[in-house]
Amino acid sequence: MSQPSCCRVLAIPSKRYDRTPIDFLTGAEIDVLLAVPDQQTWAGRRDRTLMLVAVQTGLRVSELTGLCWQDVIFGTGAHVSCEGKGRKTRCTPLRKDAITALRAWQHERKSLPQDPVFPSARGRRLSRDGVAYLLAKHMGAARHQCPSLEGKRVSPHVLRHSAAMALLHSGVDSAVIAMWLGHESMDTIQMYLHASLELKQQALDKTTPVNGSPGRYQPDDNLLAFLKGL
Repeated sequence: MSQPSCCRVLAIPSKRYDRTPIDFLTGAEIDVLLAVPDQQTWAGRRDRTLMLVAVQTGLRVSELTGLCWQDVIFGTGAHVSCEGKGRKTRCTPLRKDAITALRAWQHERKSLPQDPVFPSARGRRLSRDGVAYLLAKHMGAARHQCPSLEGKRVSPHVLRHSAAMALLHSGVDSAVIAMWLGHESMDTIQMYLHASLELKQQALDKTTPVNGSPGRYQPDDNLLAFLKGL
């Protein structure tokens, strides 16, 4: 191919497409979801621990299902180690609730270091479809208890989005979130900023005039009645 042809090919603009906001779960919705699995059953305890680790660490499905007990480090600086995209290893710290759940699950399983943390009923690694199935099952029950979950499409990757949004709302720097999730580029984090109406409202509040009061304007009943009568 001649050089002019190469230049013409490179000059072709990227295809435009509609980009919808990402789905994620709020803290209250996560609490409802984690309360659904039956803790009297083996599968229920596994499922709750898996979902708790997922929404706290933001691991990808392949990283979750690939975890072995030798990848879980307890004690000071507790964390999980996983191999992500590009065969890059990263360590993600664990909160106290996740540590407690994993310790209890490990004690119950009495597994070897090379055994999967979240096995199937046959003791093998859970598949991607297996994780999607158990999440869909618990989401079906959670929707009956939390109306805001109606209409939300919650896949395993949404749990990863939820972890990122929780960090973002806690004031964690975008560069740290990118490192936490194992993203190659900071540009990927922009989708979380666009999805958060709360952060946009905070930005709007900062533009309030000096003599004005922060927050949204709330019309009184008389004004609403007048507008309805127009």
